[in-house]
Amino acid sequence: MEGKCEKSEVSKPNPWPYMNISSMTLSFFTKLATAGIIWGCGYLNLSIAWLIAPIALAAWKSERRKDNELKAFTAQASIMAKEKELIMSRLDELPSWVYFPDFDRAEWLNKVLYKVWPNINHFARELCKQSIEPAIVEKLAEYKIKGFQFERLILGRIPLKIYGIKAYDKNTSRNEVILDADVMYAGDCDITFSVGNIKGGIKDFQIRGMMRIVMKPLLPAIPIVGGVQAFFLNPPAINFNLVGVADVLDLPGFNDILRKTIVEQIAAFVVLPNKIVIPLSEAVPVETLKMPEPEGVLRIHVVEAKHLMKKDIGVLGKGKSDPYAIINVGAQEFRTKTIDNTVNPKWDFWCECAVTSAIAQQITVLLWDYDDTKGDESLGRASVEVSRVKKKGDIDTWVSLEQAKHGMIHLRLTWLQLSKNVVDLKSALIETQQLRITSMSTALLVLYIDSAKNLPCVRGNKQPDVYLEASVGGNIKRTATILRSCDPVWEQGFTFLVSNPETGILHIKITDDKTTLLVGEMNYNISLLLGQNNLEVTQQPYDLQMGEADSKLILSMSLNILKYEQPEATSEEDDDDHDITQLNKKIERQESNISNILSSSLPPSPLRRQPSKESVNSLTRSNGSEATTAPEETDPPNEELIVVTAPSSLTESPQLIHRNLSVTSSAGGAKLGRIQLSLRYSIQRQKLIIVVHKIANLPLPQNDPHNIPDPYVKLYLLPDRHKETKRKTAVMKDNCNPVFDEQFEYVVSQGDLNSRTLELSVCTQKGWLSAGSKVMSQVHISLGELDVTKSFTSWYDLQPETKD
Repeated sequence: MEGKCEKSEVSKPNPWPYMNISSMTLSFFTKLATAGIIWGCGYLNLSIAWLIAPIALAAWKSERRKDNELKAFTAQASIMAKEKELIMSRLDELPSWVYFPDFDRAEWLNKVLYKVWPNINHFARELCKQSIEPAIVEKLAEYKIKGFQFERLILGRIPLKIYGIKAYDKNTSRNEVILDADVMYAGDCDITFSVGNIKGGIKDFQIRGMMRIVMKPLLPAIPIVGGVQAFFLNPPAINFNLVGVADVLDLPGFNDILRKTIVEQIAAFVVLPNKIVIPLSEAVPVETLKMPEPEGVLRIHVVEAKHLMKKDIGVLGKGKSDPYAIINVGAQEFRTKTIDNTVNPKWDFWCECAVTSAIAQQITVLLWDYDDTKGDESLGRASVEVSRVKKKGDIDTWVSLEQAKHGMIHLRLTWLQLSKNVVDLKSALIETQQLRITSMSTALLVLYIDSAKNLPCVRGNKQPDVYLEASVGGNIKRTATILRSCDPVWEQGFTFLVSNPETGILHIKITDDKTTLLVGEMNYNISLLLGQNNLEVTQQPYDLQMGEADSKLILSMSLNILKYEQPEATSEEDDDDHDITQLNKKIERQESNISNILSSSLPPSPLRRQPSKESVNSLTRSNGSEATTAPEETDPPNEELIVVTAPSSLTESPQLIHRNLSVTSSAGGAKLGRIQLSLRYSIQRQKLIIVVHKIANLPLPQNDPHNIPDPYVKLYLLPDRHKETKRKTAVMKDNCNPVFDEQFEYVVSQGDLNSRTLELSVCTQKGWLSAGSKVMSQVHISLGELDVTKSFTSWYDLQPETKD
């Protein structure tokens, strides 16, 4: 038997020779066609200029393919590598437990996944065919593209990998277990699809994000857990390469639509408020797992942005931009209007969304430059943690843009709690009237659509392919299509924001997918829920109009009143607070306290000049060393003054030293001026946060004292001096004491922080001796010598420029 087994294995046909012959044939005909085109151009005496565009396109596609293949190989290598090799390779995407101490290693779980991966393959295939494929078909129909379907779906031999896992033991219900897993899939999948007569495939599919797994309710008997919910808190990073005919069409147009649709639908299917729900016990009602459970409502006001990058090409070089913003909270997306030809847009855009989990979820704002002739270009992104808004109640802040040289966006965020008290409705209505925004909501309706009974037949007594649409105030939600059923079971939940529950109406209609005929409908006055116990009804049957006499729709509904409550004041400082407005107020209070101390510590003297705010600030140093002093021409000689040494943190009291010295000049030791900065490192976000406040006493050129500079500040995080790490402030026209108050962020690990140096160059757009910008002065800050985990603000002397 063993000999027969070995013989059968040896006699298996090897597919590789056929694949090599096929690739060789394709390569031969490709080169033959290329030679034919070149010969034809010469034969017809055509200009060589006709070949420039095809050659450039071929080169671009080749480089893009190499880029994508390199990313795929790197991701697959990180999946298969051992942990020690992964850390030593210093890849950008390190495991979560390297950065965050509350994440645990999960190598034992990865070994389990390796064993069960073939079974997960089968589950994923059915999930894509039943859920994701219909969503893609529906989305492509909006672009008049029909006939999409998956033909082959194999995830490959490389399994999903969990880089770190975290279990919550606080601030959670005792009836559930919550896990966060940092997951990545970068396998050797084999996926083929067709769009009409066009066939293509997907390879090197990658997905990376934070997945939450909720196990609830907990039962006193086996299987202990009633069901499992799995979902991504924020949209994961998704990337893949197209092969086949789809790769040939890898150009703006068809391919962009197809790629965008696939990414959107995969992300939306598994990102909150959408969930993958797996019931484990028949004793637990399905609605317990599938009914939405919002935690609160987030009200977002995108006010404006400033100092955005210039992307459009003008007559004299760089023009401006046509910016718009896209706001994402989980899978919920909102878009502002586009404002043409500006880098300081004012949108005044309002939106609201229900939040299922404030822990670890983010508000992400993507800024784009609209261009109808080519693809829209990114102007940067900003993110704010939802938990921070919930903790503070409301936030009014300027947030610096990531993945951009410069730019900030002004956001106002408010957290609204959910109340079951009808008395709170009056206050909510008054608040929305004061805002004078008609689209604002006062209540949240949670709708769970269970099933329908005895729907009428269509198309010659055939059972319909039905889907249900529910709408409140123009917001429409749709269920999946149930094929050939007069008793469809949907078991889907939705949330609706209601402007006024006293007048709002819930519209429901059931439609046959093939004939678009209306099978049944109903209207429900939301005000009826105000008289129900706990403002909810559970599993109630409702009569359908236009249906049979006994056609029923079974629903559950719950109404929640939106209520704002000011959170209790705490003495704890928010570690991730980067509100520049609050930071400036803190600095002003500290400067005022120092001035008061100085005034009260010295005996009154008619000859002593009171120190100005700039003088006091100029004495403050970040490293705790004594401030340098230099005589000022206007200061009386040998006058008894107080020199202030900076504390190690902003909460400590400054030390007072009596000396017979003059106040330090705010022009600095090199007489090139001084710059005020705030520095802080967020361990949770792995970001270095720099706030450029202002510059004091920039010098005028000696040869032309009337030529006032137009200063701006340019930043690099050395040793990475390249285009991606460059940041710059706005330009202040004709100003020797400019105030910027701009914030910049760098993503850098805590381990690398000690080896970095922050370089700030003060430049002017006016050329004193030559055209173009010029570096006036610089300052280099070695981050290894500072404790940037504690926020501090300091003045730094500007020094002459140092050449590399």
